[in-house]
Amino acid sequence: MARLLSSLGLWCRVRAFPCLLLCYLLFILLGGLVFSAVERPVEQELRLEAEELLRSFLQENPCVRGGRLVELLGKALSAHQRDVAVLKADAGDRGYDFTSSLYFVIVTLTTMGSDSYTPTSEKAKLFCIFYCTLGIPLSLFLLTLLSSLLLPVVTHAPVLHLQRCWGLSYSRAAGVHAGLLSLLVLSLLFPLPALLVCMVEPDWSFLDALFFCFVILSTVGQGGNSLGRSWGPAAKETLQLLTMCYLLAGLVVIITFKDTVLQVPRVCAVIRLFSGPQYAELEGVHLSELTLSEEICEEEPHYSQSICTVSSTPLELMRPRSVPQRQKT
Repeated sequence: MARLLSSLGLWCRVRAFPCLLLCYLLFILLGGLVFSAVERPVEQELRLEAEELLRSFLQENPCVRGGRLVELLGKALSAHQRDVAVLKADAGDRGYDFTSSLYFVIVTLTTMGSDSYTPTSEKAKLFCIFYCTLGIPLSLFLLTLLSSLLLPVVTHAPVLHLQRCWGLSYSRAAGVHAGLLSLLVLSLLFPLPALLVCMVEPDWSFLDALFFCFVILSTVGQGGNSLGRSWGPAAKETLQLLTMCYLLAGLVVIITFKDTVLQVPRVCAVIRLFSGPQYAELEGVHLSELTLSEEICEEEPHYSQSICTVSSTPLELMRPRSVPQRQKT
């Protein structure tokens, strides 16, 4: 039994990446099954409730045509999803003012996206394609650069302090620092902002606010919710500016936290396990060694096959000259 477990463990270590890929595919299928089983009954219940309300309204108002009413409701719901007020007194307010357009730019360049703000004109769609083609890589590069600037202060200095003052090894100091930083990041980025969202939107539950914060920082979207939907234009602009700051700052913190975790030796060992021996060989080669090898290759080229050189010197000249004998007197 022990030999079988040892063989199975060796097989898993050798084929770690295919096993990880298979587990990920099973994880995706499990998520699809769970969401389908949980959300389908709620969707059917809402559909039946809406159909019953529509049927009751048409019975109480026989002068209203069902097709026209459904068309009107569809237009109103579509405009409501885009934050366009058509059934309110403030229907004349513009939805694409400068603040809203800036909010659309930020959520698009950070690949979060928004269901409320979507280009409708052909010119805006064409400009969005070219603008995002350049803007998305530039935004990711800038966020990564900001994270690299924070890394010496957030990661290197605390780990060095733990080594010097507490006498911990680098491996243990990096692990302790990553654990403490994870608690700090999780508390600052999710529960505390969720409490603020609950104060802003009293109708939301804490779970709705927490889900809103999570889907924003994970660049999934807004979860079908938008802050300040029933607020005035000035308050709504303020909420959009705060959401943009929260999104950008949170992404920088998450990237910094990711780089911190990747410096833990145990995490690097797990990555080497799933990446195979090629990653370990490449990781062990330093840039200076690569540069030195290139210089050596330029100065002294090596050949994989033996090369036969043919001299142009005549054979007579290559033979050793015989010493002339002295003539006998």
